[in-house]
Amino acid sequence: MSKFRLSFAAPSRLPEDGRDGRRRPSPGGRVRSLLSARTVAGQVFLLHLAVVLLLVCAAVTALVLQARGSSLQEARDRSRVGAETFAHAPGTLSAMKSADPSALLQPRAEEARKRSKVNYIIAFDTAGIRWTHPDPDRIGKHVVGSYAEALSGKVYQATSYTPGVGRAVDTMVPVFDTDGKVVGLVSVGITVESVNAKVTEQLPLLFGSAAGALVLLTGGSALVSQRLRRQTHGLEPAEMTRMYEHHDAVLHSVREGVLVIDGEGRLLLANDEAQRLLELPADAELRPVSDLGLEADTAELLTSGRTATDEVHLAGDRLLAVNLRPVDGRSGRAGSVATLRDTTELRALAGRAEAARERLQLLYDAGARIGTTLDVVRTAEELAEVAVPRFADFATVELLEAVPRGEEPDGTDTGMRRAVIRGIRDDQPLIPVGELIRFVPTHPIAAAVASDRAVLEPDLASSDGWRAQHPERAQQVLDYGIHSLISVPLQARGVLLGTANFWRSENAPFEREELSFAEELAARAAVSIDNARRYTREHTMAVTLQRSLLPHGLPEHSGIEVAHRYLPAHAGVGGDWFDVIPLPGARVALVVGDVVGHGLHAAATMGRLRTAVHNFSTLDLPPDELLSHLDELVTRIDQDEDPEGAEAGVTGATCLYAIYDPVSGKCSLARAGHPGPALVHPDGTVEYPEVPVSPPLGLGGSLPFETAELLLPEGSQLALYTDGLVEDRDRDLDTGLDLLRTALAHPGRDPEQTCRAVFDAMLPARPRDDVALLIARTRLLDPDHVADWEVPSDPAAVPRVRAEATRRLESWGLDEVAYTTELLISELVTNAVRYGADPIRLRLLHDDDSLICEVADGSNTSPHLRRAKTGDEGGRGLFLVAQFAQRWGTRYTARGKVIWTEQSLSGPAAEPGGDTDEALLDQWDDSAF
Repeated sequence: MSKFRLSFAAPSRLPEDGRDGRRRPSPGGRVRSLLSARTVAGQVFLLHLAVVLLLVCAAVTALVLQARGSSLQEARDRSRVGAETFAHAPGTLSAMKSADPSALLQPRAEEARKRSKVNYIIAFDTAGIRWTHPDPDRIGKHVVGSYAEALSGKVYQATSYTPGVGRAVDTMVPVFDTDGKVVGLVSVGITVESVNAKVTEQLPLLFGSAAGALVLLTGGSALVSQRLRRQTHGLEPAEMTRMYEHHDAVLHSVREGVLVIDGEGRLLLANDEAQRLLELPADAELRPVSDLGLEADTAELLTSGRTATDEVHLAGDRLLAVNLRPVDGRSGRAGSVATLRDTTELRALAGRAEAARERLQLLYDAGARIGTTLDVVRTAEELAEVAVPRFADFATVELLEAVPRGEEPDGTDTGMRRAVIRGIRDDQPLIPVGELIRFVPTHPIAAAVASDRAVLEPDLASSDGWRAQHPERAQQVLDYGIHSLISVPLQARGVLLGTANFWRSENAPFEREELSFAEELAARAAVSIDNARRYTREHTMAVTLQRSLLPHGLPEHSGIEVAHRYLPAHAGVGGDWFDVIPLPGARVALVVGDVVGHGLHAAATMGRLRTAVHNFSTLDLPPDELLSHLDELVTRIDQDEDPEGAEAGVTGATCLYAIYDPVSGKCSLARAGHPGPALVHPDGTVEYPEVPVSPPLGLGGSLPFETAELLLPEGSQLALYTDGLVEDRDRDLDTGLDLLRTALAHPGRDPEQTCRAVFDAMLPARPRDDVALLIARTRLLDPDHVADWEVPSDPAAVPRVRAEATRRLESWGLDEVAYTTELLISELVTNAVRYGADPIRLRLLHDDDSLICEVADGSNTSPHLRRAKTGDEGGRGLFLVAQFAQRWGTRYTARGKVIWTEQSLSGPAAEPGGDTDEALLDQWDDSAF
C-alpha cells in the first residue's frame, strides 16, 4: 500500500519555551496579531467591525423614520378608535337623549379617557355645547373649532401643532338617532409621542447590542486565531512525519472504510476496512475502480466525482452507506474521497424503528377516528376500520348483550354477540355479525377475558383450544389463510364490555412485541365504547320519559280527523309536544308546544306544561286566557325554582293553542312565541294565516295575548308544527316555509298522507332539533243535528220549550233518552229563567255518540252543586243534572255563560229509578214529609 507524505512549511525559527519545547505567544502578541491587517483573523475582524457599524447606522436611521411615521399613525388610530368606541357604546345614545346628558356621560367619559390614556374625550350637542370635558369648569361651554363636517354625519379627523405641547390628533364622530339624525358628537384627542423620545428609548438597546456584537467578534476572532495556532502546534517536519504515521495507523484500524480516488478513476488508497467491505484484491491500489469487480452502481458512484451522502449500495450480502466528497489534487485535476459504513444491522434497526413509528401514528389516528359518534356499534366499527389493514388483515368486535342497549354489564352473562367484522376481503369464513357466541374456556378469547390481558396465538393451526370452539369453522378459517390471532378484552372503569380480535392472513404472524400495541388500541376504543354506552343509557331514559309524557294515542273526534308525527333530535330528546283535547259542545282543542333545550330537564318541563294545558282546558277558557294562565304559571315556576340551579327555569317555552267548533266551522287561535299554523284549503292552496304573536311563555310580563278567528271550510287541513320542522342552520326560515308550502299543496290527501309527505320533503337525515307535526282535517256537524231555541224570561215558557225539544229528539230517533233530556232541560232552563239574565237560549247538538244540551244566558253567575238542607225549598236541581248527565259544566262567553250537559248515546240510557230514586230521597229526611 502506498504512503502519502504530507509536507508543511515549517516556521523559520521556533524558540523553545516550556515543556513542549515551543514558546507560546504572550497575550499582548496575540492581541497585536488579531488587530494586524496582515493576518486572516485581523482582516476578518476589521470586516466584521465595518459591517456592525454599518448595521448600527442603518438601524438608527430606520428607527427614526419608523418612529416618526408610526407615532403619528398610532395617534390617529387610537383617536379614531376611542371616538367611535365611545360614540357607539351601549347607553351613549340614550344618555345624549336624556334630560341631563352631562350627569350620565361625564363619569363614563373620564373613566374611558383614563383607561385608554388619551388626552381628552369631549361629548357635545349639535349646537357645540359641551356635555363632558376633563376640566369640569368647561362643561356647558361652546367648543372651539370647526365641527361642521362631523355634524353632517361624517367622521372628521385633524392634526394640529400647539407650542409646548407638540402635534396632536383630534377625531370627531357623530352619534346617530334611530331615524338617522345626528344627536351629538364625540371628540377624542391624543398628543403624538415625540420621535426623539422613542429613538432615545431604543438607543441603549441598540448600542448595547452593537457593543455585545463587537465583543463577540473580538473574542471569536481571537479564538479562531488561537485555534489555528493550536492545530499546527508549531511542529517541525519530523514531528509532522511522526504524526502522519500515527494517523495512517489509525486510518487502517477504524471500523469505517476509506477510499481515495484520483480524477482518472483510479484507486489511490483503500484502508483495511474498505478492502474487507468491498472484498478488494490485494493489488487494488492504482487500478481503475471499474476493474475491481464492484457492483455497477457502486463503481459508477465512486468514479462520478459528485457529492453523495449516505447512499445505500449493495456489496455482496451487505448494505453499505457511501459518502463521497470531491477534492482538488495537486495537478489541479479533481479527485474524491469516499467513506463506507456497513448498515446491514442498522437497516434492521431502522425497520423496527419505522414499524414503531407507524404504530405511534396508528395510535394517533385511532384517537382521532374512534369515538366520533355516541353510537356503541359505530364506535366498534371505527376500531375495526383503524386496525385494518394497517395492523391486521381482519378485525372482529364482540360486545356483551347489555352494552348496545346502554346497560352496564353485571358479569352474570358471559355470552357475547359479534357486532363488527372488518377485513381486506368480504368472503371471510369468520362467525357472522349478530350471532351470539359463548366461548369455551380454552378459547384464546375466553383466556383473554379471564386474564384481563391480551392473548397471542401466533399459529392458529397448532392451537387446540381455538379449534375446540368450532372444529369445522376453524378448519375453514385455516383453509382461508388466516393463521394468527391477538385477542384483547375491552374494559373501561374495570368493567368488561367485550373483546377486540385481530387476525392476519397475508401479513407475517403477530409477534409478542405487538401485544402492548393491541392493548393500547383496545383501551382507547373501550373508553369511547363505554362513553357511547353511557350516552345510550341516558338517551334511552330521556326518550322513555319523554314518550311517557307525550300522548300515546290521540282521541277520535267527530269534528276533526288528525294525524301526527314526532321525531326527537339526533343529539337527544327535547321539549316538543302536541295534544288533541276534546271540549264541551263538540269542540276540540289543538295544542303544539316547544321547550327550548334538550335532555331530561326539557322533557320533564314539557310534561309539566302539557299537564297544565290539560288542567286549564277543563276550565273551558278561550285561547288567549289559557295562554295568560300558562304564562303566569311559567313565571311563577321560574321564580320559585332554586336560583342556583343551572337548568331550573322553564323560560324559553312556546305554545300555540287552537279551539275548533265543528258547528260553526270557526277556529280560535292564540300563540306565545310559536310559529303560526299553515292552512290547506280543500283545493290544495296553502296560506299562513295572520295570528298575532306574543312573547314566549314566562317573558310576556303584563302584555296581553291576542286571539285570531278563522273560518275553516269543511275538508280543509290545519297544520301545526314546531320550529324544528322549518328552521335549520343550513336554511333560513323563509326557505323552510316555502318548502312546507310546497309539501302541503296537494289536494285530496288525508292527514296521514300529508304527515308522511311533509316529513319526507323537509327532514334532514340527522335533525338537530326536535320536530312535532299535527295535521287536522276539519268536519262540520250536520245542520239537521243542531236545534236552537230562544227562551223568553218567563217560567211559563219552560213547558213549551221542553215539548219542542222532545219532538226534535223524536225526529232524531232518540226516544230512549227523551225523558232524561226533558228533566235536564227543565232544570237548566228553569234555573236560567229564575237566576239568569236575557238573552236565554237552548241548543241541542246530536253528535255521533252523544247528545249535548246547552243553556246560555247573559249572567256571569255560576251554579254550584251542593247538598240541600232539610228546610231548603231548592238546591236539588243540579244534583239531578249530575246524576242523569254523563258530564256537565259551565263555560263563560263574552256575553254571559253556557251551562252544558253531555249524555252518552252508546250505552244504556239513564232513567229515573233504582239507586237514583234512593239518592234523591236521601236529599230529605223523614221530618220533611
